[in-house]
Amino acid sequence: MMAAQGKKIWMDGRLVDFADAKVHVLNHTLHYGVGVFEGIRAYPTPDGAGIFRLPEHVARLLTSARIYHLPVPYDAETIARAIVETQAANEVLPSYIRPIVYRGEPSLGVKNSTGKVSLAIAAIPAKKYLGEGSEKGVRAKISPYRKPRSDAMPSYAKACGNYLASYLAGIDAQQDGYDEAILLDANGYLAEGTGENLFLVRDGVLYTPGLESDILLGITRQSVATIATDLGYTVVPKLLSVNELLTADEAFFTGTYAELAPIRAVGDHRIGAAVPGPVTRAVMTVFAKAVRGEEPRYAQWLTHVPGLAAAPRTPRTARGRAN
Repeated sequence: MMAAQGKKIWMDGRLVDFADAKVHVLNHTLHYGVGVFEGIRAYPTPDGAGIFRLPEHVARLLTSARIYHLPVPYDAETIARAIVETQAANEVLPSYIRPIVYRGEPSLGVKNSTGKVSLAIAAIPAKKYLGEGSEKGVRAKISPYRKPRSDAMPSYAKACGNYLASYLAGIDAQQDGYDEAILLDANGYLAEGTGENLFLVRDGVLYTPGLESDILLGITRQSVATIATDLGYTVVPKLLSVNELLTADEAFFTGTYAELAPIRAVGDHRIGAAVPGPVTRAVMTVFAKAVRGEEPRYAQWLTHVPGLAAAPRTPRTARGRAN
């Protein structure tokens, strides 16, 4: 999956050596899962390292913290600056950046809401989350585990404890020889992958589960919807059945770590031609250019990090344009 290694981790206002980033074994988050986090990507671009959609990720982190009654002692500007500082200190590209808000001091008791709230930020090397399937297509299975209802586990929050069902679904899929799992919502409609949102394509229209299926509002999901719309496709959020997935022309996952990952099969059912379809490829191509600073219309999605080397510029004749 991902390599947990790096040089420095930002902890409550200072950078510490990677090996020294420690919390107490009795901290509240470890025992009860009451913590919130983000996954953020940084890419090499012609203008230096670019962090993808940093303000949106910081805003979602703070929203998640409010939902879980975690008073973050830093404002959005301070957190964004700390993320840039952490990325620069680790000098790794492409990177996966993980800010986490947690109760770090010894603090047992389920209803404890008074322990110190802390923020830590790591930046580690990013690899292909779904391996070769990230480009060629993954084999997925419908999980026996369901996505919890939002009145039980608020789906708006990217919270530590919210991922227990994803963990179980992912291990189950892995043990059965699949690359990924697809969780249904409490009513049996499609929800999402273990850490990704889901899109289907039928007759050139993109469909994606909506909020009524208790999904996380993915930032990559929203970015893909924008790109697809700009390319002239219609994007429709709606309730989606398993049969609609099995009979789709194309399907793909979206997520910060997974980026865009085509789905070539679900169980024994081949999706379309079992290769990335034309709509998937078109959106993937523009997304890959956008995150690397090669699509001017999406330049505002990148926050550049001072001091890190720029990527070689792609010759203009080879870069193409979004339609």
